[in-house]
Amino acid sequence: MGERSVLVVTHTGRPEAVRSAQLVIERLSAAGISVRVPEGEAEDIGCTGVDVRPGTPAAAEDAEVVMVLGGDGTLLRAADLARPAGTPLLGVNLGHVGFLAEAEREDLTATVERVVTRRYDVEERMTIDVVVRRNGGVTGTTWALNEATVEKAERERMLEVVAEIDGRPLSHWGCDGVVCATPTGSTAYAFSAGGPVVWPEVEAMLVVPISAHALFSRPLVVSPRSTVAIEVLPDTPRAVLWCDGRRTLDLPPGARVEVRRGAEPVRLARLHLTPFTDRLVTKFGLPVTGWRGRVRQPASEAGGDPGPGRGR
Repeated sequence: MGERSVLVVTHTGRPEAVRSAQLVIERLSAAGISVRVPEGEAEDIGCTGVDVRPGTPAAAEDAEVVMVLGGDGTLLRAADLARPAGTPLLGVNLGHVGFLAEAEREDLTATVERVVTRRYDVEERMTIDVVVRRNGGVTGTTWALNEATVEKAERERMLEVVAEIDGRPLSHWGCDGVVCATPTGSTAYAFSAGGPVVWPEVEAMLVVPISAHALFSRPLVVSPRSTVAIEVLPDTPRAVLWCDGRRTLDLPPGARVEVRRGAEPVRLARLHLTPFTDRLVTKFGLPVTGWRGRVRQPASEAGGDPGPGRGR
């Protein structure tokens, strides 16, 4: 059996994250696991005995897991490294909502122990691949775990676009932008723009217009086999494409953005098989006071068969 290794990605701008990284590195090293750190973070963390790697996808190759210490932004950055290698991401939330993270800061020691003993499950999350075209040629390609957003680049003017689904025109929108999201991204930008919350195991793509001046501008849920295209009209101001709030491409008038299911998923390590409903309640602080749930009748009242009771 080869040497075990873990890549640690840290939000080094947060002192708490740096302290957490030092603890993780110490515990993993004591367990005989080699620790990798991207070269741009090694000096800030200040640990010796780590394997400093270039901050490229090669850093995650053959690693068991990528431990991410920060918020969702740090995890999205780590996904750039982990996705090509198929290495699962394990996020420890040191930010605010931390919807993608699996553990909280107070669980750090137990989380490291679960990595050491390989006690975690792995699930796959759908991604989207994005192609930008103009005048028939490809001018850029990228991808997203959460969303690809076509946005206006000039605050004082609306963006004029036409949305297309599977090669057929859908609607013309004068708007601030259009969000094309995955189920994972349904609780991020798409949610803020008024889109629905989609459970992660549902395979679909969302199309959510932002502040559209149009009669038909409802959020759409389309097939994962569909191709969504957003065309920036020739007489509109220039636009910009943002993917996961990290990767950006300029969109001159006449540009066309095509979004389809990604060829490679992102893999997430899971410590707790918590229902997504519970995650929503916890992360958004949803009010559930008064819920009593589904109850089971006593056998004497149910004719000897306890069976499922009626909800109350």
